[in-house]
Amino acid sequence: MFRTKWALSFFLALCALFVCARPACAADLPDPEKPGPYPVGVTTMLFVDSSRTDAATSGPRSLMTEIWYPATDDTVGLPKNRLLDFFIKNKAPEFGVLLQMAFGVDIVQADARFQNMAVRDARIRDGVFPLLLFSHGNGGLRMQNAFWCEHMASHGYIVMSPDHTGNCVVTFIDGKMVIFNDTSDGRKQSSADRPKDLSFLIDQMERMNKGGDSRFLGRVDLEHIGAAGHSFGGFACTWLANQEPRVRAVAPMAGAAPERTNYDLPVMLLIAAEDDTLGAEKVAYLRRYYDESKGPHYSIEFKNAGHYSFTEMYQLKPDFGDGVGQGKRITNGEPITYIPMETARKPINGYTTAFFGKYLKGLDGYDAYLAANHNPDELITKAAP
Repeated sequence: MFRTKWALSFFLALCALFVCARPACAADLPDPEKPGPYPVGVTTMLFVDSSRTDAATSGPRSLMTEIWYPATDDTVGLPKNRLLDFFIKNKAPEFGVLLQMAFGVDIVQADARFQNMAVRDARIRDGVFPLLLFSHGNGGLRMQNAFWCEHMASHGYIVMSPDHTGNCVVTFIDGKMVIFNDTSDGRKQSSADRPKDLSFLIDQMERMNKGGDSRFLGRVDLEHIGAAGHSFGGFACTWLANQEPRVRAVAPMAGAAPERTNYDLPVMLLIAAEDDTLGAEKVAYLRRYYDESKGPHYSIEFKNAGHYSFTEMYQLKPDFGDGVGQGKRITNGEPITYIPMETARKPINGYTTAFFGKYLKGLDGYDAYLAANHNPDELITKAAP
């Protein structure tokens, strides 16, 4: 009897050791909804593509770009980045006026309430990290999804997010202010520019990874690249999927392009059911994008979200509408209080962290998270891994 019990105990212990020794053991993976194990740094860089002429400036195509990354442990306790820190290189009195005109945002008040966890120009930690690209919305800004970019960096990614010059609300190139070209010709030009911008940034990170910038020397896993974007940026990352073989997975938020050739790439769609900016017809198209996908595909639909529920607009203007504060449902015209920021960001961060963890890092332990609906009151989820 003693030997039988001992043998059983030994067998169970051996099984437990085997299970927990496997790569991507679910019990050992960070909770995808919570910040990851790494402190986060952020830096601003200007990248110039001399092979293209910028329609907005008549000079070489130039992209003011924010980069978030896993930082060294001594970053903990240092002063956090402020909203105005994103615009250190954008010094001009007109900047605040333009934000007020475009979004009704008082930049001083927004700076006072803005919260993030990144530390500006912190040291990057040792390691090799997959690359993610983020593309902002039509008339947006490179920091419009800072919460998501820094969350992904805390889970071990390097994230690049450019101002798409001419299609962002305002950026500064060589000290000159370039404002949003909100015309059909401007949007057509940006449709052509955006996927090229993102491919160019991959090229630039490859150059820096080889020694072009000592901070990123040997730090980037360029075999595992993903892309995400909001609204027009969702279009951009799906256009990128059509033409950029280096990209292995995409997560468009509130937007995806109808022009599609790549049906096999892993995709996670984030959809706002009450998206007034897109309207019911385009929201239905996002659902069809999921249905038409042939590779691994996921849909996370937010029942009480609007277009801007996926962005920093909660912090910039808490009563903005269309996903932030109060509004009307596009489905029946009834009043709606949109999903609160804290409730929205858990699944936005959680599902995308698990998705890129599986398809860029090979962390199959996230399968169970991806298969479950973690907030049935707010979400409709579908999964076809």
